[in-house]
Amino acid sequence: MKNLKKIKGDASFRKFFRKKDKKFSSIIVFSKREKLKNLLIYDAVNKILIKNKILAPMLYQENYNKNYLEIEDFGDDTIFKILSKKKKNQMFYFEKIITILNKIQSIKDRSIKNFRKKTFIVPKYDKEILNKEANLFCDWYAKKEMPPKKRMKFNREFKKIVRKLSLDLKLNNNFFVHRDFHVSNLMLVNDKIGVIDSQDALIGNRAYDLASLIDDVRLKTSNTLKNQIYKLYINRQKKLDKIKFKNDFEILSVLRNLKIIGIFTRLAVRDKKKNYLKLIPYAWSLIGNRINENKKFEDLKILLNQNFKGKIKWELKQHWYYVQD
Repeated sequence: MKNLKKIKGDASFRKFFRKKDKKFSSIIVFSKREKLKNLLIYDAVNKILIKNKILAPMLYQENYNKNYLEIEDFGDDTIFKILSKKKKNQMFYFEKIITILNKIQSIKDRSIKNFRKKTFIVPKYDKEILNKEANLFCDWYAKKEMPPKKRMKFNREFKKIVRKLSLDLKLNNNFFVHRDFHVSNLMLVNDKIGVIDSQDALIGNRAYDLASLIDDVRLKTSNTLKNQIYKLYINRQKKLDKIKFKNDFEILSVLRNLKIIGIFTRLAVRDKKKNYLKLIPYAWSLIGNRINENKKFEDLKILLNQNFKGKIKWELKQHWYYVQD
C-alpha cells in the first residue's frame, strides 16, 4: 500500500496507519495476532453502533486473509486530548458523552452479520469473566511485587474477596456495555462524538461503562467533577434503583481498576510498553477513593494494606460523595 503513515496505537496487538491522498483519508487497522477480535469482531460491533445511530468507524474494505481492515478516519482529536488542554467547562463534553452512553445502553441488538457473512452474537459479561479480569491483578502485579510463598496466600484471599464482591452485584446483566468507555476512546468528529475501540463489547451491567468513564485512570479529575457526571447520568434515567446502581458502580469501579493495574503491569513486563507503569499510582488512588470508609470493601482494604502498604493513597482533591437527588 502507498501513502501510509504509522500512527500511535493502543494497548492491543493492532497497528494503525493513516492512508492519505489529496482528497481522501482512511485508517488501516492491521492485526495478525488476535485478529478475530481485533478485526472481525471490531467491525461487527461498529456495525451495531452505526445501526443504532451512534458514530463509529465505517468499514471501507477488508482483507482478512492479509490481516487488515480499511476504516473511516476520525482524525486525531480524542476527548482526552481536548480535556487535557481545556480545564474549564469540561461538563460541556461530558453532557455529550452521557448522551452517547444512554444511546449505547438503549441498544437492543444482540447479533449482526459480520463481513464474512457469519452471525456475530454479543457475549454475556458474566461473573466468571469479571472475576477472571480482576484476577489479572494477581497474575501480573502481585507476581511482580511479591515473593512466591507470600503471593500464594494473598492470591487465595484476593480471589475469595473478588468472588464475594461480584456476587454482591445487584443489577441485571442485560445492557449493551462498551467495556472500555473512556475519553481516549471517544473522538470529536465534526462537532459530534465518535466511539472507537469497541471490540470488547459485551451484554452486562449498566453501571460498568459509567464507572469506566468517571474513574478513568488516564484522566485525573476532581471528585467535584466525578459527582457532577454521576448526577447527570442518574438524573437522565427514567427507571433506576439508585441504591442498587450505586452499589454496583462502586464494586465495578474497584474491580476494573484492579484489572487495569494487572493489565498495565502485563503490558510493561510482557510487551515492554513501560509507559503504562506511570498510570498505576493513580489507579491505586481511584481504588482508595472507593474503598475508604466503605464497609463492603473492608476485607479488600485490609488485605491490600497488609500486602501493598502505602500504595493506596488519598490523592484526589475532595471526598467522593453520592448525590441523592
